[in-house]
Amino acid sequence: MGITKHLDFDIETKAIGKICKALGHPTRIQIMTLLWKRNNRTCGNIVELIPLAQSTISKHLLELKKADLVNIKNKGKQVIYSVDTDKIQILKKYLTNYLSTIEIAEKEKSTVLTTRIRVGRNHHLKKHNYQFPHKMPKEEAV
Repeated sequence: MGITKHLDFDIETKAIGKICKALGHPTRIQIMTLLWKRNNRTCGNIVELIPLAQSTISKHLLELKKADLVNIKNKGKQVIYSVDTDKIQILKKYLTNYLSTIEIAEKEKSTVLTTRIRVGRNHHLKKHNYQFPHKMPKEEAV
């Protein structure tokens, strides 16, 4: 059996990871967008706007609730969902700080893989810069 590494991250990093994981599905992003435009929606309201089954929307709302991205109010038998703006502020602060530190265009970074399109046989395959010279077609070998 292998050994699993457990890294101890600070509270803010853990919170950002949890938020990003919850927002890692397009349906959940769409739900958050709907709630951002108008808070205090029920699951039924959301189902009317997103053409998915009520059970599917409920599962996505549960994931957003686990990440503390939505607030829940019970009003009789209805559950009312709204955006937790505190969590959104954490994400906004992180992204603002991160984006303000980027100075080099992605194209100029040496860590970005470049691709070249092959011509001739197997032209539909991409040739990446990490291939070995002896595997390159003769006309491109260095």
